[in-house]
Order: sequence, then structure tokens, then C-alpha cells
Amino acid sequence: MLFSLRHALAAVLLAALPSAMAAQGAAITFGAMQRDAGAPVEITSDNLELDREAGRVEFTGEVLLVQGEVRLSAERLLALYGGEDGRRDRLEEVLAEGGVVFVSGEGGAAAEADSAVYTLATGVVVMTGNVLLVEEGSTLAGDRLTLDLPTGSGRMEGRVRTLLPGAAE
Repeated sequence: MLFSLRHALAAVLLAALPSAMAAQGAAITFGAMQRDAGAPVEITSDNLELDREAGRVEFTGEVLLVQGEVRLSAERLLALYGGEDGRRDRLEEVLAEGGVVFVSGEGGAAAEADSAVYTLATGVVVMTGNVLLVEEGSTLAGDRLTLDLPTGSGRMEGRVRTLLPGAAE
């Protein structure tokens, strides 16, 4: 899935590059998802390594994080825990690396990148490195994508390339 998504989208972008618009930054929307910040986070992977004292858990091998409609997959994911009074009882941030794919619900937008940081308290996802976003027939590529999940808005930065659908006849 990761291989075919990246290559199919890259082929579409490259074929249309001469007619694509280029800019240094572009505001975007990202799906119409309902984010439940209090929803439990389920993570599956091939391997897990726990460092309780540091408040971190490393997941490797076909990692999938699910929280409500949020779906994030990667080869490696580092979950960082924190809390009040030094208690490490709350998942605060997730760092993902290697073929990161982020999807918003059924049939929603999909983004992929080399790495991502998801801050659970704020619902902000920052994706970096070879970012590719597809939503409702539009394709955007750039260096950095910042998504604000509670508002459904975002910003693509760094030599942005876009392919927009033409008018229907």
C-alpha cells in the first residue's frame, strides 16, 4: 500500500508538473474528520521496546496508530509519555519515521512523508520530507505539512507543487 500510493501519486505529479502551480507556501484543508482527543490510542507493531524511566515506548515494524478516525502508519514510532508531578501516565507526543502515511477517516484525505510528529493535546501533526497530500482529486507536494486536526486546516511549505482537477463538462 505505501509503495503503490507514493509511486502512483508521484507519477501523477510528475506528468502534470509543467501545468502545476508552484509556490513557497499554501494553505489547505484536511478532510472533515471528527477528532476525539480523549479517545484511546491503539498501536500495533511487530516489536515494542519500553523505557519506563524515560517515559518512552518504541514500536518498530509495520506500526499502525489508531485514535478514532486518525490513522497513522510508519516503520518506526516513538511514543513519549508525560504527566503531572513526574507521573508518566499520559501519551503526549508521537514521533513517526519511515514511510509515514496519515489518513483522515473513510474516503478522506491522505498524506505521506518521511517523518511526522503528532502532538495529541493540541491535535497538530507536522509531516516533513517528501510530503505528498491527496484530497478530493487535488494533489499537493512539498517539504513540510502542518495539520491542525481540530480545525481541519493546514499549511504546506517548501517549494509547493499542486495539481488541481479541471472543470467538469
